[in-house]
Amino acid sequence: MTRRRVLAGARIAIAVLTVAAVGYAVVTNWAAVSVHLGQISAGTFVLSTLAALVGTWLTMLGWRVLLADLGSPLHLAPASGVYFVGQLGKYLPGSLWSVLVQAEIASNLEVPRRRTAVAGLLALGLALLTGIVVGLPAAPLLLRSEADGVGWWVLLALPVVAVLLVPKVLNRLIGALLHLLRRDPLEHALSGRAVVRAAGLLVLAWLTFGVHILLLARAVAGPEPHPHLGVASVAGYALSVSLGMLTVVLPAGLGAREGLLTLILATAVPVAAAGAVAIVSRFIVTVVDVACALLGWLYARRHDLIANRRNEERLPRT
Repeated sequence: MTRRRVLAGARIAIAVLTVAAVGYAVVTNWAAVSVHLGQISAGTFVLSTLAALVGTWLTMLGWRVLLADLGSPLHLAPASGVYFVGQLGKYLPGSLWSVLVQAEIASNLEVPRRRTAVAGLLALGLALLTGIVVGLPAAPLLLRSEADGVGWWVLLALPVVAVLLVPKVLNRLIGALLHLLRRDPLEHALSGRAVVRAAGLLVLAWLTFGVHILLLARAVAGPEPHPHLGVASVAGYALSVSLGMLTVVLPAGLGAREGLLTLILATAVPVAAAGAVAIVSRFIVTVVDVACALLGWLYARRHDLIANRRNEERLPRT
């Protein structure tokens, strides 16, 4: 048995155990959780879904900015097709499947695979950095410490993030990574303007996803919401998803994200209510991902913006 098969088997086993643990927790606490699920009205559910949809599109726009700056500007339709269809790869064990799928699809649009892969990795890296920064105010809640230390957490992280967002540093990291992978360097360096624009779009995406959680949390919080509910919802989502991204063996951070989000929200609402919010959020985000992938692909194909490889093979070569 090869090492690759062992690692693949271990990842699948961990993923199955995590899903089973989450399922067991939901089933054993379903009586309490279902009560809070009933408190989420149809209107709140729709508004929360719209917020998640906006956050998903902002994330795609950030990736599109990076890809365009690297030399492959794409119209919104094919960009959405490439990005959203590729994003379904994150539901497989391992965090890099989405990057590989995006690179394969974009190659049909004459975008070099290496360029798409670098853009995808950069987008993941920037999403992680910006997510941690947006999520830092929730760190004291996760650690069950006093919220007065929130400002210091943010101040400590800002210098590190600022250095990593410097174009020269990023370009050197990209060059070192490509050299390590024995790949040719990029045609030109990434510009500072693209880094700032992409980071700004990703910050807006995190905040919008936070609103998606806040709407659900307010519905189950009762008539007098906890004063930390806003921080626990907006910053808590960003922190839990960012930390979940680091669990590369789990599909889309499954289990880890919900567990962390429940712990953070439980500082402002009952544990059962926090679990209900985490469950509904996962459902909404998954539905939005699938819907965006379907619509992006259909729109791009309908407007002949994605090449049909089979049709190209039938054309006579000149």
